[in-house]
Amino acid sequence: MKPLLLSAYTATTCLGVGLDAHRTALREDRSGLAPCSFETVDVPTWVGEVDGVDEVVLPDALADYDCRNHRLAFLALQADGFEDRVRAAVARHGASRVGVFMGTSTSGILQTELAYRRRDPVTGALPPDFSYAGTHNPYALAEFLRQHLGITGQSTTISTACSSSAKVFAAAARQIELGTIDAALVGGVDSLCLTTLYGFASLELTSREPCRPGDVARDGISVGEGAAYALLERAAPASDAAVWLLGAGESSDAHHMSAPHPEGLGARMAMEAALRSAGLSASDIQYINLHGTATPANDLAEGKAVAAVFGEDVLCSSTKGATGHTLGAAGAVESVLCALALTDQFVPGSPGTRTLDPAIPLHYQLRGAAAPVHHALSNSFGFGGSNCSLVFGLRSSG
Repeated sequence: MKPLLLSAYTATTCLGVGLDAHRTALREDRSGLAPCSFETVDVPTWVGEVDGVDEVVLPDALADYDCRNHRLAFLALQADGFEDRVRAAVARHGASRVGVFMGTSTSGILQTELAYRRRDPVTGALPPDFSYAGTHNPYALAEFLRQHLGITGQSTTISTACSSSAKVFAAAARQIELGTIDAALVGGVDSLCLTTLYGFASLELTSREPCRPGDVARDGISVGEGAAYALLERAAPASDAAVWLLGAGESSDAHHMSAPHPEGLGARMAMEAALRSAGLSASDIQYINLHGTATPANDLAEGKAVAAVFGEDVLCSSTKGATGHTLGAAGAVESVLCALALTDQFVPGSPGTRTLDPAIPLHYQLRGAAAPVHHALSNSFGFGGSNCSLVFGLRSSG
């Protein structure tokens, strides 16, 4: 693929709002996870809840979109001057030449859960003020941002579980390459809800303590929420501090509805495709942000796949011990963390991880440290074998 400039990017998670909050937390090897006290949930687990979401007020014109997911989306949009950068791009390229590509798995499902409590006791009908189209509907996220930012180009939401907001980078890159648009707002937003927390608990996938990716005693995920965005544009090679999307690789191994292929077949295919797309070899990658969910099966399968492609020397870590697993937003959140690793020349550690599993043969970075990083790869693997790997670098190759 032709390299695309990340001309702006931002992230909001339980670590805080904006890039500086994430920089500080990662340098301090600090986690934002806390015991679950969300809504009425009674599950013995830790979560990554974003402070202040309930206090966000949407503009009156967007009242039909009011839900936790869109309040989180709006909060993140204000950070790091990102909204202003997007509006400047719309003015520069034209509204019809900018696209919106969002990833989510929860969308506004919490709004449906709350509405269900208020259903008519006789008919069971949901309350008349409930708007499925503006809240629970997965496309509502992209439409909410399109309406707010005045974008009229191609717009879509991708919902492929935990690979959702990684795949939006690939989808947007294809449209820019085809010439249908000149720039794209890409990203992902997922928010806490009862369905997610009780659902993962019913699968026995949630940990009773902060998650421990790659740990010999890992026993499950910590669900988080978050929002992250990037602005992708064609541009001439810029300064060394500029971050570029260099390649994207996708695969669908369909091994099992919720379990990864035991040898990481789909993960390996996605990583190899991403390297081909970027025109790079495995030895060109200095850091890998692992999918690293802290479930026994996922981390082992990914470890085998990474070792098969890259060997055991490349620096790796999972930042989900800091942010929690932000599900459909994870790809975008961790892409932004890769961008920070590149610009700051700092590899994040893996908060929560104590004793590495000897069965996972990787150079696992327990604590954050300065390191030369010119190319970074981010892995996002979803239920059903929907896999995506992205390659980012400091300069385009031409």
